[in-house]
Amino acid sequence: MIKVNKCWLSMNACYSDVDIPKLIYFNEKSLVAKQALNEFCVGIKKLLSNEYCSKIQKKGDLNKDFLLLGTIDNIIKSNSIKNIFFKKTDMNLLKKDGFIIKISGKKILIAGQNDNGLLYGVFRFLSLFEHGQIKNNFKLIDCPVSPLRMINHWDNLDGTIERGYAGRSLFFNNGYFSYDQKRIEDYARLLASVGINRISLNNVNVRQNAKLLITEKYLKEYAKLAAIFRKFAIKLLLSINFGAPFSLGGLATADPLDPAVLKWWKDRAAIIYKYIPDLAGFIVKADSEGEPGPFQYNRTHADGANMLADAVKPFGGEIIWRCFVYNCKQDWRDHSFDRACAAYNHFKPLDGKFNDNVILQIKFGPYDFQVREPVSPLFGVLKNTRHVMELQITQEYTGHQIDLCFLPSVWEDILNFDTFNGEEKSRIKNLIKPYKQGYSNIEGFAAVANTGLDNNWTGHTLAQANLYGYGRMVWNPYLSAEEIVKEWSALTFDRQEAVQKIEKILLRSYSAYEKYTSPFGVCFMVTPNTHYGPNIEGYEFSKWGTYHRSDANAIGIDRTQTGTGYTQQYSQKNAVIFADPSSCPENLILFFHRLRYDYKMKNGQTLLQNIYDTHFEGYEEVQKMADEWKSLKDIIDTGIYESVLSRFERQLENAREWRDQINTYFFRKTGIADEKGRKIYE
Repeated sequence: MIKVNKCWLSMNACYSDVDIPKLIYFNEKSLVAKQALNEFCVGIKKLLSNEYCSKIQKKGDLNKDFLLLGTIDNIIKSNSIKNIFFKKTDMNLLKKDGFIIKISGKKILIAGQNDNGLLYGVFRFLSLFEHGQIKNNFKLIDCPVSPLRMINHWDNLDGTIERGYAGRSLFFNNGYFSYDQKRIEDYARLLASVGINRISLNNVNVRQNAKLLITEKYLKEYAKLAAIFRKFAIKLLLSINFGAPFSLGGLATADPLDPAVLKWWKDRAAIIYKYIPDLAGFIVKADSEGEPGPFQYNRTHADGANMLADAVKPFGGEIIWRCFVYNCKQDWRDHSFDRACAAYNHFKPLDGKFNDNVILQIKFGPYDFQVREPVSPLFGVLKNTRHVMELQITQEYTGHQIDLCFLPSVWEDILNFDTFNGEEKSRIKNLIKPYKQGYSNIEGFAAVANTGLDNNWTGHTLAQANLYGYGRMVWNPYLSAEEIVKEWSALTFDRQEAVQKIEKILLRSYSAYEKYTSPFGVCFMVTPNTHYGPNIEGYEFSKWGTYHRSDANAIGIDRTQTGTGYTQQYSQKNAVIFADPSSCPENLILFFHRLRYDYKMKNGQTLLQNIYDTHFEGYEEVQKMADEWKSLKDIIDTGIYESVLSRFERQLENAREWRDQINTYFFRKTGIADEKGRKIYE
């Protein structure tokens, strides 16, 4: 059995020159604060090899050695320690959900701006202590940059998970709830330790799930799960189906402007909130890939979202409205239609027309979580509508948690993208902040989860780094992928020589995956439906609007002003950059341009030779990563070693197929051989 259920919370015993006082002053009453106290006592005991026994008091002698745990307001009221620990400048820096950790002599403070901040502060203290970073006179003030830090599960009531690569659902089986309470608590603990504060459990893509879960039979059990997550400062969201008034309620319509429909949703919301009073709200996929929505009734998405927003507003609820809306029945013969344009065309004209409790959830790119695609032009232009960015932790197009692919590497690129939207600081990471009308602020993130019932949570043990990395990166978008991988590796593995090698493997993995799969941003060369492994023309004549239109001379789609016009959705500066092949980033050049195979890239080689080279390089890099992993055989847990090795063996097979199929495909198209004389199969 692979004993990694605690992931980065294994709490390996460590040495520190800081003595942890056994006297703890704690005077908090909330469930979250009490959980923070419990996490501290259990965690520090593990880190100190069980040589710790705490004594809890509400207050006492401030001249003794002590550890203060609590919220700022309560600590000051009950202990009058403002002059000992706090400076006015510290107080000004502490924002919502933030915390302060401070050591002064033999006195330690862990204080939250609120209960949530206290819990986050405890988890950070424990991780820093394990890292050996807690020293005398240590001080840290940290607050989340992103107000909303969400996880979306695509779990189905039958226990399956859409795009799930780590076993069956943590929550459901055989049409109903089925879960191990301790396992759910461990999961909530993992999420809280990296600051996640919202989670939806059911799949947005399955109507039956969304319909049944808003009935009282299911809500009773959903409320029990809400109680587990609640003490870890995580609020539940509920995926609903827009068509429920007629599919469940027996109405003749789901028209959002029909008074009977609004009344039905208000009544249903009252029932839902009776069971879960602190439900964060609903998440909705409408008019997308066959799901019902307001377009059926000639209404706008603002009409649909606002109707639901009115229904949940009396209870403090919000509507998370997904912007993944496009025509999925395109005629491949029609070159004028471009799926990439859809989200902007649908939602930019509606900016300012959504209620204040509607939040648009926008995929990071215009397509669908591809290995490489540009940042959606909606970011930076929505100034009067709340919105978040959607990422995908589960590896739908990035290897199914069979192939190693460290996703923070590409997320870092996304966060560094400059929208050039007219603001002084207009990179994506600069725009992440609480909503303010008139500004293009991004309130946070949502991401599709990569977890399941597999004993190591994520199928591939090293894929745990993506879940950890998501939490850390949305808490602080200024962290680098390298900083995150160093944190995760040190917390997960207890041998320094293993840690250093695993860091290198992870940091090379995304580049390797990108090299041996779809070249230069061309997108969608995967096996249809499963999305694992190469199928170069798998979607080429389908209805999904995902084409590369390769022929004997050229590849790609012209998305400039002379083509589909997609580049015009960006700011003027980005439109110019993307429209010119000489300034367009080469890792996106086939997304924006149709180029001849003899087009000269910046390295002086032709586009075709670059395709050949990168696919050979990608396979070779996987071989090197696998060999590096094999060198850990005698210094890492046997179960983990064998499990990851089996994944590398499968990844090598996959990378070989990608290399040979892609290179053979273009050789057959062009008749031009590899300049370096390497084997290409005819």
